[in-house]
Amino acid sequence: MFIPTTLQEAEERGWKSLDIILISGDTYYDTSYNGSAVIGHWLIDNGYKVGIIPQPKEEDIGKLGVPNLFWSVSAGCVDSMVANRTPTGKIRNDDDFTPGGINNRRPDRATISYTNMIKKFCKDRPIVLGGIEASLRRIAHYDVWSDSVRRSILFDAKADYITYGMAEFSNLALADSLRDGDDPSQIRGICYISKEMKEGYIELPSYEECSGDMEKFASAYREFYHNCDPITAKGLCQKHGNRYLVQNPPQRDPTTGELDRIYSLDYENRVHPSFLKDGRVKAADTVKNSITTHRGCYGGCNYCAIAVHQGRRVISRSEDSIVKEIEKFSKKNGFNGIIYDLGGPTANMYGIECKKKMEKGACEDKQCLFPEVCRSLHVDHTAQMRLLKRARNVPGVRKVFVTSGIRYDMVLADADHKIDYVDAIVKNHVSGQLKVAPEHSSDRVLAIMGKPGKDQLLDFKDMFDDSNAEFGKKQFLTYYLMAAHPGCTQRDMDELGRFCRSKLKTNPEQVQIFTPTPSTVSTMMYCTGRTMDGGELFVERTDSGKQAQKDAVIKRGDGHERR
Repeated sequence: MFIPTTLQEAEERGWKSLDIILISGDTYYDTSYNGSAVIGHWLIDNGYKVGIIPQPKEEDIGKLGVPNLFWSVSAGCVDSMVANRTPTGKIRNDDDFTPGGINNRRPDRATISYTNMIKKFCKDRPIVLGGIEASLRRIAHYDVWSDSVRRSILFDAKADYITYGMAEFSNLALADSLRDGDDPSQIRGICYISKEMKEGYIELPSYEECSGDMEKFASAYREFYHNCDPITAKGLCQKHGNRYLVQNPPQRDPTTGELDRIYSLDYENRVHPSFLKDGRVKAADTVKNSITTHRGCYGGCNYCAIAVHQGRRVISRSEDSIVKEIEKFSKKNGFNGIIYDLGGPTANMYGIECKKKMEKGACEDKQCLFPEVCRSLHVDHTAQMRLLKRARNVPGVRKVFVTSGIRYDMVLADADHKIDYVDAIVKNHVSGQLKVAPEHSSDRVLAIMGKPGKDQLLDFKDMFDDSNAEFGKKQFLTYYLMAAHPGCTQRDMDELGRFCRSKLKTNPEQVQIFTPTPSTVSTMMYCTGRTMDGGELFVERTDSGKQAQKDAVIKRGDGHERR
C-alpha cells in the first residue's frame, strides 16, 4: 500500500492526522530502493502515521498539514548537487528520478531548500534531516561546486537532527523519544547541535580550522572516517562558531531477521499513479523486478561513499526472504519472467563476511580486500551460488541476472569455487554483458583508489572468456573507468587507453570523470592534495585537464584517438 500523499489517502487509512511527514527530492517510487519509502513503511509498520510529499514546491509543503512529531527531509537517493551538476559544474538536463526525466524539480542543496520551505510554513515541529546528502555532509566537508569547506549541513539548514546512515533504527528511536517526551540526545545514529562539548567524545578540529588549514581538515576527516563502525566508534564533536555539532556513535547493524523484515514491508514496487502524468520515471525502470540481497560493502574503494553511509559490514538477507520476494514478483500480472538484478552494492559479497569483524568491528589499520584479500574473510561463493539456483528455479521465472557488478579479486581468492562460480554466472546470469569496475590500469593509481591491480582483471577476463567459449556464449565484460582521480596524470590516462585497446580488446564509450562527493577518502585527497597517510600527490583541478584525461581513452567518431 502506498504511503499517503494526500489527506484523503490518509483518511482512507483512518488517520485524522500524521505523526511524521517525509519530504523527498525524488518522485514517489514505492520500492525498497527508495530510502524515503523504506523509512516511511518502517515507521508505519511500527505504529506511526506517516505521509510523504515528493519534490515539493513551496506551495506543496502544507498539503498534509502539520505533523504531530517531526518533519523528515531527504534530498533523495542522490546528493542534489551530484544530481543537478556534472563533475565540471555544468547543469544536467536530465534527472532519472523525476517524471518525464527533465531536471526541473530538484533544487540545488535540496535539503537546505526544503528545510527553509518548512520553516516558512511551520516553526514549532522538529526537522530531521536524512538520506545520503545529509548523511555525508554531517560534519565540515569539502564541496567541489563551491570549492570550499562547508559547515555541517545541520547548521546551514538550521534543522534539529540528522539521522545518518541507513537510519531505520535511529528514526524509530527518535520517533519514540519525541512521542514520549524523552531526551533524544543519547540515541545512536543521530547528530544534533549543542552549546557544549559532550563528555567522553572526541573533539575534531573546528569548522573554522578545517576551512582555513588543509592539515586540520585532513585530521578531522581521518578521525571521522575511523569512527564509522557501530562496534568501535566513539562519539564526535566539532565546533562551529560558539556551538558544537554532536555526532553520536552509529546505530547497530540490523540482524538478518530484521533486514528480512525491512525488505518484506508492504511496497507497491511502482511509481505512485498521481506522479506519472508528466511521464515515466527512468530510475523506476532501472530497478524494475530487481531485488536487494544484502547491505554494506567492505570493498574499500576510496572514491565510494558506501563505507561511510551503509557501513563496511555486509549484512545478508536470508535465502527464504529473497525467494519469497521473487515469488511475489512472479505472481504479479504482467511479470515477464525476468529478475533484472539479484544483488547489492557488490553482488558477490552475499553471505561472505569476516567473523572477527562481526564480533570486534572493522580493523582500523587494514582493509578487507586491499592490497590483497584478507585471509580472515574466508571468501566462499557457495551461498550466492545456492541462492541463484533457488532463484532461477522459482516457477514463472525465466532468467535471473546479476547486473549490480562483482568483485573479481574476490572471485580469484575463492580457490575452491572460482571456476564453478564463473561458469554459473556465465551460463545462467549474464544478460550479454557483465559489469566490472577496474577503473584504471595504472597500479600506482589503482593503489591510490584502493583497487586491485590490473593483472587480477586480466586473470578474471581469461576465466570469463574461457567459460563463454565452453558454453558457446558470446558475452562481454563492460568496464567502469575513471579519469582525473587524485594521483592520476595525463600519461596515466594515455596508458589506460592503450591498455583498453591492446589488452581488453575494447574501445570504451564511457569514462567517468571523478566527482569529489562529500566525505569520501578520495574527496579528502582532492581537497588537500595528500593521501590518508599524508603523502603528496598530483590532483588535476582544471576542467580542461579533466576532459583531456577522459578524451585520452574515448575514441572520436572517426575511430581515431582524441588528442
